[in-house]
Amino acid sequence: MPTLSNPFASPTRAPCSALLAAAAAAAMLMLAACGDNATQGPPHMTPEVGVETIKPHAVVSNTELSGRLSAIRVAEVRPQVEGIIRKRLFSEGSQVAAGAVLYQIDAASYQAAYDQAVGTLAKAVATANAAQTKATRYAQLWKIQGVSRQDYDDAVATLAEANADVLADRAALKTAAINLGYTKVVAPIAGRIGKSSVTEGALVTAEQTTALATVQATGEMYLDVTRSSADWLRLQKEFASGQLQQSGADGAVVHLVMEDGSTYAQPGKLLFSDITVDATTGSVTLRCVFPNPDGVLLPGMFVRARLEEGVNREAITVPQLAVTRASDGSASVLTVGADNKVVQTPVTADTASGTDWIVTSGLKAGDRVIVSGSQNARAGAVVKPVQASGALPAAATAGSALPASAAHS
Repeated sequence: MPTLSNPFASPTRAPCSALLAAAAAAAMLMLAACGDNATQGPPHMTPEVGVETIKPHAVVSNTELSGRLSAIRVAEVRPQVEGIIRKRLFSEGSQVAAGAVLYQIDAASYQAAYDQAVGTLAKAVATANAAQTKATRYAQLWKIQGVSRQDYDDAVATLAEANADVLADRAALKTAAINLGYTKVVAPIAGRIGKSSVTEGALVTAEQTTALATVQATGEMYLDVTRSSADWLRLQKEFASGQLQQSGADGAVVHLVMEDGSTYAQPGKLLFSDITVDATTGSVTLRCVFPNPDGVLLPGMFVRARLEEGVNREAITVPQLAVTRASDGSASVLTVGADNKVVQTPVTADTASGTDWIVTSGLKAGDRVIVSGSQNARAGAVVKPVQASGALPAAATAGSALPASAAHS
């Protein structure tokens, strides 16, 4: 019996199933490929950073301290006798020599006193000569009993009294001569004289407190400044250990910064430090001396002294913007090791030198410090170091100003 075929069966069903299976497989392959591409991402790039290689070099240690200048020698001119000022013999603000006559006081009364003292002395000398002659004669007469012993003793006593009068009158004459000389008021030192406080016709006295004028020797000027005793002790230890060496043969060199910010052409030197520490402030006074041949420096001028305390011949410095500080104040820098991996290195950097920090521990010669591109550097990451040659980029500046925990988190 012949088999009856299903009239509803499709003659192309088997071929369609095969096509559907092939399409599904292709879709699976495409999805797998897309997943692989999403997992791989863009090619990896090594970040580039700018580095500076540590090279120890000489650094001069400077400190700026402010104060007012003073003349090395100052003399206030005052009268030694009373009288009327007859003449003023100088120009205010001019240079005067030591011993130059500045004022002439009316000398008439003092001249008269001098002349009287001369006459009194002459009379005393004549009296003494007469007493001497009498005493000599009485000595001879007493030997032959020509006079009594009492008369001879009286003659000797009269001679002694006359000689004493001569001594007293001679001293009085010297006093009169001194007072007469004081009518000429002279400059006690050489220097520049200031304004006069009196004019012709003024009455002056020997005991007055107001000076007639002031003479200041301005060929050299000095500046007294102070610094803490602890800082001074630190410098002394650094000098003793050889870390700091004196800049000048006679001591530390001092440069003067004027009120307008310019530097005075003539360098000075540290003359001495006080031997006593101020109990109130804990500071030590330092005196700096500056030559002033042209008279540019004036007493009372406000200046700043830049003291070259010494030279550190093997100082290690890094840019200040390369140093980060944590909340506890500790400092660190990012360095690149031999394997080009970033290392966060703790350092001690407490002293500034211009735009750099002086590092006293944590770094050595040959270390490579990251100075730019630190925003792309993380501790332990591999970077591409490039020797820096310019200023830090703005991004590196901002990043390095943050604490270490924030900048490298």
